[in-house]
Amino acid sequence: MTVRVLKPFAALVILILVVGIACSMFGTPTEKTTEPPVLATQPLVVEATEAPVEVTEEGISGINNVQKAVIQIEAQGTFADPKFGEYLGAGRGSGFIIDPSGLAVTNNHVVAGSGLLKVWIGGDTSVEYNAKIVGVSECSDLAVIDIEGDGFPYLNWYDGQIDVGMDMYLAGFPLGDPQYSLTKGIISKNNASGEASRSSVNSVLEYDATSNPGNSGGPVLTPDGKVLAVHYMGNSSTRQAFGISETIAKVVVNTLKTGQNVDSIGINGEAVSNEDGSIKGVWVYSVVPGSPADKTGVLPGDIITQLGDLPVASDGTMTEYCTIVRSHSETETIPVEVLRLGTSELLEGQLNGRELAVTSTFGTTTEGDTTTTTDDNQDNTGTIPGTTINQNASKPGEYYYSTEFDDVSDWEYVVVKGNESGFSQEAKNSKFRVKILKARTYVYFVNKNFTYEDIQLDTKVENLGQNTNYTGLFCRFSEDGWYEANILNTGEYFIFLYDPNNGGYKALKTGASNLINMGKQQNEYTFVCKGDTLTLGINGYEVTKVDTKIGGAWAILREGGVGIFVSSENVYPLSVEFDWFTASVPY
Repeated sequence: MTVRVLKPFAALVILILVVGIACSMFGTPTEKTTEPPVLATQPLVVEATEAPVEVTEEGISGINNVQKAVIQIEAQGTFADPKFGEYLGAGRGSGFIIDPSGLAVTNNHVVAGSGLLKVWIGGDTSVEYNAKIVGVSECSDLAVIDIEGDGFPYLNWYDGQIDVGMDMYLAGFPLGDPQYSLTKGIISKNNASGEASRSSVNSVLEYDATSNPGNSGGPVLTPDGKVLAVHYMGNSSTRQAFGISETIAKVVVNTLKTGQNVDSIGINGEAVSNEDGSIKGVWVYSVVPGSPADKTGVLPGDIITQLGDLPVASDGTMTEYCTIVRSHSETETIPVEVLRLGTSELLEGQLNGRELAVTSTFGTTTEGDTTTTTDDNQDNTGTIPGTTINQNASKPGEYYYSTEFDDVSDWEYVVVKGNESGFSQEAKNSKFRVKILKARTYVYFVNKNFTYEDIQLDTKVENLGQNTNYTGLFCRFSEDGWYEANILNTGEYFIFLYDPNNGGYKALKTGASNLINMGKQQNEYTFVCKGDTLTLGINGYEVTKVDTKIGGAWAILREGGVGIFVSSENVYPLSVEFDWFTASVPY
């Protein structure tokens, strides 16, 4: 193949599959978060001034002094994320010290399931502390940790009425930055719903102080430095942020301080759903070692679909899950059902009882009212005879171009992210194999024969390596951008628009389908670019459509090249094999 590397493109933005309010944990170190434009009404960012720390019997006094008791936490361990699959990494969040002995409060989703905790106090990166988890509550999304040492400055809880309109501050370390941040706003609701994708509590505070990933677990403060709430999620684009009120948090934290968990089976979880609602449950990001979930065999990446023989997360929140957890003691035996997408298995077992065992595997898939049984041994390559070019194609279904990759001289590649050492390719035995050798490598293979307006693209691809890879088809490819259908072997899919003039990738559609044969299996993908409509098909069935005009001010592309691509973020090496590729007149 010839090499043509275009000017550098922005990094691919991978959006989370799960449905729910985005949490404020920083995530993996490679994750990027785009901050919203600064608005005239955006809350004031307050710089903390250097001042002697005034510590009374009630703890630190004054908003300018609270920095000395606010901490940044790095949790290292094995996590599973819908965006990246399972990885060994670290995420960063915030917290605050509540006792001179080093006890500190943060979110369950910041620390649960970690193997190592590192702490920095007040933005001072010259001194690193180790910490251990004392107690967790996944339903309240709270945790208490113990920092090594003692004699620390600490914060005290607010004890008074919380009114709508009162001034507040949010302290922490957003975006994984070690520099301390303090933003100002007002309490917009003092009794908002606490039923969310990460927690289930009676009520929470809502406020408009700017928050970003990494603020999770930080304190929400009064102007005199007392703790109103524990921040746990926010949406910077709508300027909505939420914290667990001190009236609830104090009660839970007082129990956690004793070493006793509250409303927990030992997971770092979130309510999830795929687009068509056929999969609902609690996604397990990580598992607390020695917990009931760990002992029964729950793994990172599992989806808990039933607990106590009842479905959970049917409404996109943790309410059902937490109602069941709260109805049992931590040592009581509870039936549990788990969907393990990575191995295409459904498992059943018992918390504090028998371990999980496989009850069924995905052999028959259902989409809508149609059921089809997949046949992994079926060979359709014979339907694509050699390489065919038909410049006069005009009828629906008629080929413009088809190939079994016996001749690849009419293809070239574009390295969108990474470099040429990050992948290899080989055309052999009427198949085209691509290997990803390094992390964060995206390579696009462009057919040089034609540019197209309306086009239907089809390919057959087999995963030969790791389960989590990004593979797909693209159309209207040029230096002005392109559209792509991006399918993962975990069952997820994305439809992206890439516009180099407006920030790069924009997700037009995300979802999941049980039509995708997961793991080391074959799939046939169809991508139709017709007028303003993009259609994704999987294994002979239409899965979703999207109108390209939803991009607003983003580019609307009309013509360009076509091809196939393979990419990966943190999982490698990968090996993907394409059996054939066609470009035809769309129906």
